Amino acid sequence: MDIWSAITARRSIKAFADRPVDREAIEQLLAAAVHAPNHRLTQPWRFLVLGPAARRAFGEVLGARKAKKIEDPAAAQATIEKVAAAEAAIPVTIAVSVVVDANPEVREEDYAATMMAVQNILLAAHDLGLGTHLRSGAVMDDPRTRAALAIPDGERVVVMIWVGYAASVPEAKPRKGAAELTRWLP
Repeated sequence: MDIWSAITARRSIKAFADRPVDREAIEQLLAAAVHAPNHRLTQPWRFLVLGPAARRAFGEVLGARKAKKIEDPAAAQATIEKVAAAEAAIPVTIAVSVVVDANPEVREEDYAATMMAVQNILLAAHDLGLGTHLRSGAVMDDPRTRAALAIPDGERVVVMIWVGYAASVPEAKPRKGAAELTRWLP
C-alpha cells in the first residue's frame, strides 16, 4: 500500500470483529512508532499493551467518571460495569505516554514527537489490515488511570489506541480542503 492511500483510506474504527490480533502484529506497530521523528533523539514515548484485566481496570475508571453524573447508585454501578466490559472486550489497547521533561521547549517537542509515533502506529495498523481508534481527554490525567496502568512519576498518558480487525468501516467524514486552511506568505 502506498502512503497516500494509507493516509486517505484510514478510518477510526469503533466496532471490532471477534478476532484476536497476534503479538507479532502489535510488535510491528510499535516498531513503526519508534521511527517517528524526534528532536534531539529523545525517544520520549512509552507504550503499554493492556491485557484484559488492565483494559477492564481502565474501563472502570472511565465508567466511574461517566457514572458520577448518575444519581441512582444501581444505575451508576451498571454504567461502570457496562463501560468496563466494553473496554475489556477491545481486542488490543495500547496506552501511549510521554516522558515529561523539565524544560518546556523539550516537553513540547517530545509531545509532538509522541503524537507522530501515534500516527505511525495508525498508518502501520491500516497497512496490516487492522483498524484503530484513539481515546484521549481528561481521563488520561486522572490519578485513577495512572494507578490502574501503573504509570510512573515523570510520565504523562496522552492517548489510548484501540486496535483490532474492523467489524465495519465507516464512510469518510467531510473535511475542509487544504486550500481553505492554508495561507501563503510572501
